Amino acid sequence: MNVSTRQLHAFLEVTRLQSFAKAAEQVHLSPSGMSMLVKELEDQVGARLFDRTTRSITLTEAGRRLQPVAERVVGELRALGAVLDGNEAAVRSRLLVAATPMISASLLPEVIRGFAQSHPGVQVQLSDVEVGTVRQRVLDGEADIGFGFFVKPAVGLSRQPLCKFRLMRISPPDAAHTSGQLSDSQPWSRLKDVPLVTLPSGNPIQVVIEKQLSRLGLAHQERPRMNLIGTLIGMVRAGRGSAIVPSFALEECLRQGLGVAMLREPVVHLDLYLAYRRGTQQKPAAMAFAEALREAAVRLPA
Repeated sequence: MNVSTRQLHAFLEVTRLQSFAKAAEQVHLSPSGMSMLVKELEDQVGARLFDRTTRSITLTEAGRRLQPVAERVVGELRALGAVLDGNEAAVRSRLLVAATPMISASLLPEVIRGFAQSHPGVQVQLSDVEVGTVRQRVLDGEADIGFGFFVKPAVGLSRQPLCKFRLMRISPPDAAHTSGQLSDSQPWSRLKDVPLVTLPSGNPIQVVIEKQLSRLGLAHQERPRMNLIGTLIGMVRAGRGSAIVPSFALEECLRQGLGVAMLREPVVHLDLYLAYRRGTQQKPAAMAFAEALREAAVRLPA
């Protein structure tokens, strides 16, 4: 059973107000979003929790049994949060950030370093997790903000494009004095006879790449496929082929002595999304941190 505190809170609000619409308004959700949370909870417990008519909403027997348990669980979690957080000032001074691994490894260390200098009173705690976990941590209140590509919509989640990263080709180190530096841009057609190491075909970034490769008759070919961009970079450095990655990895690729060239004809960008919980008041530090990341991205080649 995988029951979330959001589901229990939604159930208790509907029970208290005896209205999905009023409960939704209370927690800043749409009525359909509130209904979805309750339906998810019903699916998890395997029982209907409310009897609904056009005039009233009442608890079923299963709902009556769940109510005191839900109240105890939610109450204990709130008490635990108060103990762990200490006081309101401590909460304001801590910023919980969730981001995908390569963003965490390539861009965020320098952003966090600069942010610590400009906001010495704020402690940034970074979780480097896959994009689905980024979304879930934001929804569950375990992260104030999240960053990732292709963040899927969800009830209670706000997301907005923060910055763009251009797709680029990275090549193994060679003796042509192009390694470890950014070369002139190249057309996608230069990849026709180049062995590639790629992400899995179902990866959303790779889906965008495959659309361009299909124009060259190269889509969905048999290639070595790695789950993480960091592994791709390592395989290219070992001479296993070239790869196509977003430009947020530029500095890491140059640091490892790889050849790097932005791709053109066409120029393709990927949006990095900022995600946060809908209906919650954002900490000023969260928006300042997002702006610092955006400024770091702007400094990369477009």
